Amino acid sequence: MSTTSDHTARPRGPGRLLQALESRVLLELGAALASRPLWGLAPEGDGHSVLVLPGLAAGDESTRVLRAFLSSRNFDAQAWKQGRNLGLRPGVLDRTRKRLHEIARQSGRKVSLVGWSLGGVYARELAKEFPDITRQVITLGSPFTGHPRETNAWRLYEFVSGHRIGTEDIHEPLRTTPPVPTTSIWSRTDGVVSWRCSVERGHHEAENIVVESSHLGLGVNPAVLYAIADRLSQPEGQWKPFERHGALKHLFYRDPQRV
Repeated sequence: MSTTSDHTARPRGPGRLLQALESRVLLELGAALASRPLWGLAPEGDGHSVLVLPGLAAGDESTRVLRAFLSSRNFDAQAWKQGRNLGLRPGVLDRTRKRLHEIARQSGRKVSLVGWSLGGVYARELAKEFPDITRQVITLGSPFTGHPRETNAWRLYEFVSGHRIGTEDIHEPLRTTPPVPTTSIWSRTDGVVSWRCSVERGHHEAENIVVESSHLGLGVNPAVLYAIADRLSQPEGQWKPFERHGALKHLFYRDPQRV
């Protein structure tokens, strides 16, 4: 029989209040579209390719705004072209590997990877496997550390993928930081993935950027879009941590150390 302490220690996802706050995604989407005339104020890219990977049960339609934003800032934004992300079903990783190599071969340059939620987990693993063709990795609310049941999507993952979560041989390696510049963008008020599952504690070229956003809005939140462009616009081989200086940045980005 389970004791009270056992029950208390059981991993849990964000509570009902944060889940309810996921409705903010409509406001965040509206803000992204309303601010489109201001997209030109975000840092500009050098034309290199960016492969954008969607979250669980989502497809390329969910990253359309993000890719449109990146394209407007002179990045070659690429969709993953695999339909809905239904977890690690047979062939998913092989097709994603082929997609990455196809983009790198066509462009003749390293590719940056941006992954939303589960897509970010894929992005990190691809970068570990192919650091020679990966420029940098940016994840949005991705659960790569902590316990996998500290999300409110683990049951959905098991249902759509047919895989059970929680085994150490699968999840423990996910904690390792990719050997390329890596940025984890997360929100303390994420209603799907506990922010503790997204905290990067890796090497000198890894960082955390803390925003106020819903989980479903991470790919359209204007503060997140700006941060992504800022990270991707850095010259290759000259990565530096995100700067929070300036009045507006202090309003939109929290200090990860204080969190």
